[in-house]
Amino acid sequence: MSELPGWAAEMRQLFRAGSTSQFVLYGSVHDLVPVPADEQGNRYVSLRQYLTEVMFDPFDVVIQYDRGRGIRVRKGGEHFYKFLQAFDAYQGTNWAKLPADKAGDSLNLANLLPRDANRALELINRFVRGSQILTRRDEEGRRVSAPLKVAVMVDYAHFIVPRADALQLSGERSQVLIQLLDWASDPAVAGAFVATVLITNNLADLSPALVESPYNAKIKVELPKAEELVSYVADLTAEQERFEELSDLGKEELSAKLVGLSRVNVRSLILRALKNGDRLTHTFVTRLRKELIEKEASGLIEFIESQRNLDSVAGHVEAKAWLRQDAELLRQGIIRAIPMGYLLAGRIGTGKTFLVTCLAGEVGIPVVELKNFRDKWVGATEGNLEKIFNILQALGQVIVFVDEADQATGKRNSGAQDGGLSGRIYGMLAKKMSDTTNRGKILWIFATSRPDLLEVDLKRQGRLDVHIPLFPPQDPASRHDLFYAMARKVGLEIDKKALPELPDDRQLGGNEMEGILVRALRLYETQGLFDAQGRLVSQGTSESQDSAGSEEEPVAKRSLPEVVKEVIDDFRPSAHIDRLEFMDLLAVKECTDERFLPDQFRAMALPEVNRRIAELKMQIGEY
Repeated sequence: MSELPGWAAEMRQLFRAGSTSQFVLYGSVHDLVPVPADEQGNRYVSLRQYLTEVMFDPFDVVIQYDRGRGIRVRKGGEHFYKFLQAFDAYQGTNWAKLPADKAGDSLNLANLLPRDANRALELINRFVRGSQILTRRDEEGRRVSAPLKVAVMVDYAHFIVPRADALQLSGERSQVLIQLLDWASDPAVAGAFVATVLITNNLADLSPALVESPYNAKIKVELPKAEELVSYVADLTAEQERFEELSDLGKEELSAKLVGLSRVNVRSLILRALKNGDRLTHTFVTRLRKELIEKEASGLIEFIESQRNLDSVAGHVEAKAWLRQDAELLRQGIIRAIPMGYLLAGRIGTGKTFLVTCLAGEVGIPVVELKNFRDKWVGATEGNLEKIFNILQALGQVIVFVDEADQATGKRNSGAQDGGLSGRIYGMLAKKMSDTTNRGKILWIFATSRPDLLEVDLKRQGRLDVHIPLFPPQDPASRHDLFYAMARKVGLEIDKKALPELPDDRQLGGNEMEGILVRALRLYETQGLFDAQGRLVSQGTSESQDSAGSEEEPVAKRSLPEVVKEVIDDFRPSAHIDRLEFMDLLAVKECTDERFLPDQFRAMALPEVNRRIAELKMQIGEY
């Protein structure tokens, strides 16, 4: 590999052009980076080592600082030692206690020099500025300018200048922020051969003043792409004699299945298998990949794995047909015909989550669900979202499911109740969802029973193009199909023809049907086990025995269909029929294609739908 990684090439180009000298590196900053090939082959090193050895190879001095380990001089320790000697002489300090030959000893320097950000960065600042006014004598004995080429790496920058409101930026924290901003904007530093690099996981974790500064460049370190992983897997397995023996996958096929992982995790997965003698099968690789990505995402996403496909969905014929067609377009790579996202709307219990679960078993690409990414700490929620976006981008193709989307996705104008957090969540999601370069790569599915509470801009065309309303079964056949599907789900062993019919006058959803069946199972299994007061009695006997101890004949158990029929007759549907109708009509209003609507709703004009929604709002007390 002779080319620089994309982020490194951009960084070098900007620095050489003189347009900026401060860089904020974020993203996959803890991954391995390939060093350009030499006679010994490719090497993979940490980002910090790569910056020191490759990017800052022409520099005289390379300094690294973080709050945990203090100041370390990666290169040019003798220059820094001379500075410390001069500083001690002028200030009366004792920081140059080490002999000159040990001046580059990071451990010893860390013990001598200040670790707190305020004093450490001030010391580095004095060295940087002093290094630019150095002189030397030329061949004719004249004094000429001889500035040093200096690079400063500030690691874990989010612990030094974390995201905070302006009112929280006081004292030492504001001094550190000003110091970093000054390095980027002061011509005396920005115009010299000086580079400063701030390293962080997420931009959202940093102070907004730093992120929004026009004087630095924000450069994302991406997770490796498929072709980069092919090269890495080849290098990693070149000396692993057991690879061919234990792998069911070729190197290119294995690399394709590992997209979305960092090189560190790829190494962990492959070496774990080879060292333990585990076969690298499709199942093994898929399982470990899922575990590693979820771990790297800190539980913020969860893969949806399903043994079902859309054939398992009862009813919703038009919705299934549409989703099947899009799944086939994805398989064929016809991404220009793929929507940016879907909105699944409908009352509770209409199978929105189940539909997505079945789609996961059909579509052939990863399907992940966003978990609770909100955090109580300032900036942590935005950092979590940024981490999620990085992983989604690296997966190549992925469907992202957001359940209860009206609660998860924030509001444009959230007021001051949450410090503007909801608005920032909304803004980040809106920007990501409208990026058309992600068409066919990141497909969004929002599910909600209250689409009216979802921001209009999030559910507009170009973000969630297709709005699919889901309703309870509208005819006896589809109602019976769903009832039988729910019976199989709860483990009810009954013939479909023997399953009693549900009444036509009740629009029962899947959750209500499941409730009926669970109650029927309970009643069936407890026949003869309890007396009228709920006390356990001997199985097979009636609840009464006479004083002589004579036993009555055992009561015959009713058949399962009989019990189900009894529970159906006794079942009382939801008392919140107004709210359920309200949810139905909200789904009708959102629908983008009439084919998804039952006949009774297809005939309703939009003004009529709006009028009825307004009436229901009054009835349920939402006005």
